[in-house]
Amino acid sequence: MKSSSFTLEKISRILWALALIAIPVTSFRWFPLLGESRTLVRPLAMYPLGLLFQLLLFQAWRGTRKLTWASAFVPLGAFVLFVITSSSIGLLTNPIPLYSQDYTGRTVRALVTMSIGLIFFFSAAWMNTSEDDFRFSIKYLLVGLCLNIAWSGLQATAFYTSLIEKDMLTQWQLAFSMRQLDNTRRISGLAFEPAWLAGQLATIYIPILFAAVLTNFRLTLNRWLEPVLLALSLLLLLATYSRGGLLVTLAGTGITFLIFGRGVMRSMWTWFINGFRSRVFDALIRVGMIAAILAALGGSILFLSQRNIFRNLLTANTDSLTEYIVGINAGGRGAYSAGAWAAYEKYPFTGAGFGASGLYIYQNLPDWSLTTLPEIARQQSPENRLYPNPKNIYIRLFAETGIIGFFLYLAFQLYLLGDALSISLQKQPWARFAAIAGVCAWLGITFYNFTQDSFAMPNLWLVTGIMVGLSAYSTEKPALTEE
Repeated sequence: MKSSSFTLEKISRILWALALIAIPVTSFRWFPLLGESRTLVRPLAMYPLGLLFQLLLFQAWRGTRKLTWASAFVPLGAFVLFVITSSSIGLLTNPIPLYSQDYTGRTVRALVTMSIGLIFFFSAAWMNTSEDDFRFSIKYLLVGLCLNIAWSGLQATAFYTSLIEKDMLTQWQLAFSMRQLDNTRRISGLAFEPAWLAGQLATIYIPILFAAVLTNFRLTLNRWLEPVLLALSLLLLLATYSRGGLLVTLAGTGITFLIFGRGVMRSMWTWFINGFRSRVFDALIRVGMIAAILAALGGSILFLSQRNIFRNLLTANTDSLTEYIVGINAGGRGAYSAGAWAAYEKYPFTGAGFGASGLYIYQNLPDWSLTTLPEIARQQSPENRLYPNPKNIYIRLFAETGIIGFFLYLAFQLYLLGDALSISLQKQPWARFAAIAGVCAWLGITFYNFTQDSFAMPNLWLVTGIMVGLSAYSTEKPALTEE
């Protein structure tokens, strides 16, 4: 029995490592029952994770593994139950199908996608119940990041040099991805599109690396590894030209630094000032550092200003907020959100049903979008078969689950934040690092949800799931010690 348990434990670790490495691949081509459908969120990590989830349940059934129970599971369970309830109520309204897609089909599809996210969440929580588990997870997450950076480097080489033919790299990418290389020379890495890569960096990798640098916590003997990976991740983020990804990263890391970085700021300021009181050489080093930082900021601004989507943020000549939104190429998102909001206004308490917001969008688009947005005009064509989405997870929750579902989801998110903060109570270096990474990721996810609406994205569940597992471990550990 012990030998069998050890083998299953080893297999579970291997499957978890494979899942973490595969996180960057968001739209894996070879998925059963989907074929060439428009389903774009196809995480490759679901292959090893699906096996892992079943293995964990099997071990729990045999009594060879104790699955952690966390307080965050309570609001999550209440949210899921209400989603099912509101979807059942939505059956009574029976909205008109859109492009042969009816209410039942969209609801089942939405519940399946949320189930994918829940598998990520529970697996992350159950596979991280100790410091050793946490170090293991971070190590293989960074392996996946390195593969993502390497593939992004190949893309950049194909875009800006003649060393690799773009057509050849496109064929390589189509072997595993639903999408070929971006035609505008924006780096997408192993993700479906540049914005998805930026979302991964902003909500998974940069929070972890930022926390490692902020706390001076190292996972390997190579003390240069985390700073170098952070620098490469930031360069990769710039290469995506994703406005949302950049703003999410700035907001998440900035607020995290204000909360946890005051001691670091005081130390840096003391070191900086003391340099001007000693040797001239020390003062020159500090002046050089300031010049390097300003040069990096200036270079980043010049790099981003090459794209109209960034220039328009400051140069759009408009007379109203609506015109400004259209002028900065955000009109489509605004129109979809406004159309979905009409579903909430019609069913404010229970919503229209999970996955059903798209059935209400086209008929409730604002008038200005019909005359100013070519994207909307094309989708009004009889040949169009695109099912619309709100493009904002909060708007989607209001539209599909009403105000009750939204506040249940908000309660769940606040529990996640509390779990991340509680880890720091252990007063150990790794725990402080984990808490800062968790809070930074939570903030990133909170802002990122304004730009996407899929519950199947691993970004939403992975780091928060890890923090929930570690928090449950930290609360159980004193009781175990007393025994």
